[in-house]
Amino acid sequence: MSDTLPELRETLRELVALDTTSTRPNAPLVDQAGARLEAAGFQVERVTYRDGAGVEKVNLVAVKGGGGEERAALALVGHTDCVPYDAEWTDALRLTERDGRLYGRGACDTKGFISCALYAATHFPGKLKAPLMVLLTADEELGCEGAKHLVALGKGRARHAIVGEPTSLVPVRAHKGYCLAEVEVRGREGHSAYPDAGASAIFRAGRFLQKLETLARTRLREERDESFEPPFTTVNVGLISGGKAPNVISGACRFTVEWRPIPRQPKERVLELLESIRHELVRDEPGYEARIQLLRTDPAVDTRADAEVVRVLAALSGNAPITVPFGTEAPQLTELGAQAVVFGPGDIRVAHQTGEYVPMEDLVRCEAYLTRAIAHFCGAAVAGTP
Repeated sequence: MSDTLPELRETLRELVALDTTSTRPNAPLVDQAGARLEAAGFQVERVTYRDGAGVEKVNLVAVKGGGGEERAALALVGHTDCVPYDAEWTDALRLTERDGRLYGRGACDTKGFISCALYAATHFPGKLKAPLMVLLTADEELGCEGAKHLVALGKGRARHAIVGEPTSLVPVRAHKGYCLAEVEVRGREGHSAYPDAGASAIFRAGRFLQKLETLARTRLREERDESFEPPFTTVNVGLISGGKAPNVISGACRFTVEWRPIPRQPKERVLELLESIRHELVRDEPGYEARIQLLRTDPAVDTRADAEVVRVLAALSGNAPITVPFGTEAPQLTELGAQAVVFGPGDIRVAHQTGEYVPMEDLVRCEAYLTRAIAHFCGAAVAGTP
């Protein structure tokens, strides 16, 4: 298939063998990648922090070439963490091959991309006239926490960024944001045989949710971006809990509201709707009490279709750029000053599940495209560079 495949496969085998589930330290993978990059002449910086559970996490910033410019010409960005795997998947950490596919946790999301990026960066056949960066992050699966830590420190600045995600080698120029809020509705406990002696928080939450569903199906669908499917901000309530026992009037009910805002719509729009619902219910129902806590607001990203990094990946892959509804670290790279495109081997639809895999052909093609992208942005000529 290609002379590069054996080494790409071996690198992926080594990376998959490292359990980088988001709750665990990712230092073993960063150490391995960092040693490889240092041997190839990269200046490597480890940026550490503690996650919410006190576990040390590491972001890696590796730069080569360019004579000390403040920003890299191109950053290749991959997240090192993976979602958990089922115990029944006994080969989750052992790369297996079948029918042209390589199976293992993270093979698709995103250790396949990291394997390609490491090979392209360390085997580049020429001198870099502008700086190239390899950026490996922690805790993307937990809310892009590693990338946000880099933003806070101002580290990882680049003019252009290829953010590795399984896009089937189709350049993704834009995606929706990702926001979360928790709503706690309060009631008054009492014996269920005497409902007027209390006030059910669950019934109250139901009235809140009914109004939210109505607004999500009406007002939010009025603002549209037809480049997306669906072309409007979506709302989901995926978690709800409340009450103590079947025969106790519930005193509290909590639910989590998730929304994915389209670009150019304020990411706080749904939060404003939640507050308007709360005010309406408090006005119309004596004693109604609810609290809204914003948990997360990750912005959308909307790189222009004619941006250079989008055009280069489209020309190399032969695939027109698209938009997607899921989130990535592209907004953080954009915040650090880059034009960002999301791109990588594998299909997002097989990520996060038992039997995750990446096609071997995707790895070979991805590495070739990354090598040519390095040539284009970092100033050295490689055959086939657009």
